[in-house]
Amino acid sequence: MKHIILILLISINVCGFAQFEKYFHDKTLRMDYYHSGNNNQEAYYFDELIEEPLWGGSKVNLIDTFEYGNYYLKIFNSSNDSLLYSRGYSSLFREWQTTNEAKEIQRSFSEAVVFPYPKQEVDVVLYSRNWDGIFEEKFRHKVNPDDYFIKEDRHLVYPTFNVHISGDPSKNVDIVILPEGYSSEEMGLFIDDCRAFADGLFTYAPYNKNKDKFNIVGVLAPSNDSGNDIPANNIWKQTLLNTNFYTFDSERYCMTMDNKSVRDLAANAPYDQIYILVNNEKYGGGAIYNYYNVSVNSNEMAAQIFIHELGHGFAGLADEYYTSSTSYNDFYNLEVEPWEPNITTLVDFENKWKEMVKKKTPIPTPDTDKYNDKVGVFEGGGYVAKGVYRPVHDCLMKSFSGDVFCPVCSKSIQDMIYFYSE
Repeated sequence: MKHIILILLISINVCGFAQFEKYFHDKTLRMDYYHSGNNNQEAYYFDELIEEPLWGGSKVNLIDTFEYGNYYLKIFNSSNDSLLYSRGYSSLFREWQTTNEAKEIQRSFSEAVVFPYPKQEVDVVLYSRNWDGIFEEKFRHKVNPDDYFIKEDRHLVYPTFNVHISGDPSKNVDIVILPEGYSSEEMGLFIDDCRAFADGLFTYAPYNKNKDKFNIVGVLAPSNDSGNDIPANNIWKQTLLNTNFYTFDSERYCMTMDNKSVRDLAANAPYDQIYILVNNEKYGGGAIYNYYNVSVNSNEMAAQIFIHELGHGFAGLADEYYTSSTSYNDFYNLEVEPWEPNITTLVDFENKWKEMVKKKTPIPTPDTDKYNDKVGVFEGGGYVAKGVYRPVHDCLMKSFSGDVFCPVCSKSIQDMIYFYSE
């Protein structure tokens, strides 16, 4: 039986790789666009196409099997409408839509999707998940790979260095680390911080058992100033990626609106995940699924911050806390099952972690000492105190009082590692 399964897996991999070779070049096509609107409206506007020299994604698993994210990218063969590639993702725009500001003004955000460079004409289609959890087509753009308007000139070209390399980018999870607020004199510090990032990553389960499935590369790109922006303190720095604390007026939320600089700098290495390392001791960070991850380098909880944020950006995990100063309103529709694998509204719990809950554990689960170490259904999660549930009493996606992911989050991370590496 084992031999039969092995033969089947090899056959699937060969077929997947043949699909890649038939339809794609071993490089990236990036489509930049503008995502605009307010709290209840959105529109997409094409910006430009950019050729990037490297492809870091899988050459076998071209079709997304998770369907995570608030948005979805599909690449269709224009000649016969067959699906060639797909990925789910989220963005700052969707988060902004849930803020009070979005009720008062309209804003536009620069965003990008990346996919293997096609060998023939394709249709790029973008979908948005509506309030009822259903993906709706919002934007369609035909791409001729021979179009001479596809830009080949590159911005922010810098040298890279290997932090941790396991092998072929198409068979590993590839993380590119981008420096933010490191001056020329602090590039040595950045190198040390990248090594600390890797060492820290592989001390946490399940990453510790998957060290051979990761590539981590740093980009040596100095900023004019050291540190980054803290608007409420009137601190403004000239940095490469223009990150700032107080994103959406939440003090510890440290993100950037400068999508183009992030993507331009990331293109120096093959990547599945972008990690921005900020040279600041102030507590903060942030991450969005298949968008980018951010954390500070020198806060006393830096290691836990970057592990927590990578849970969002890489595995699509939701925050499991529900008492915070986040600026969001009506973040989840309680009549719909959330797409994140580690929270539930119990609308469709059969497709979440129900099989991991022991039969004698009540659903919902009382948050008492008796069930502290049990997988259950504990009320409170996703910034919501009532109606949204998490798998355990505590987890790295809820607080930093412990140093472990719960079994549900660990499984989700492991599943994503397999998707990119096998």
